Amino acid sequence: MNESNIQQSDSYVATDDRQVGAMLLSASTITGDNVYNLQDQELGKIQDVMLDVTEGKIRYAVLASGGFMGMGDRLFAVPWKALKHDEANKRFILDVDAERLKDAPGFDKEQWPNMADTSWNSTVETFYAR
Repeated sequence: MNESNIQQSDSYVATDDRQVGAMLLSASTITGDNVYNLQDQELGKIQDVMLDVTEGKIRYAVLASGGFMGMGDRLFAVPWKALKHDEANKRFILDVDAERLKDAPGFDKEQWPNMADTSWNSTVETFYAR
């Protein structure tokens, strides 16, 4: 994580739903960041971030997992709210067992799903809500 791309506001006076002291990270800063679970097992790396431009928020982090040096990776759209930022270790935490992640709805890097599809979205959200 490139520290120069982190912006922290200590004196910002919130006039809307933003919080004082909120941390902002650029998408390019978190791309490539490691994702670990609560058992401190590495699950993969963030490959991309999917933005919902209608809602104005991050919808998913695309997690690459299971390959070796980028080869054979399986991709998973992880709801952004399922990830926790581990600032001290410059990584993200996902509360999913490594074996369970193998059963997550995933996709191949050559054939991405329609992430705006409500049925697909419901399947993904339900999996990570467990």
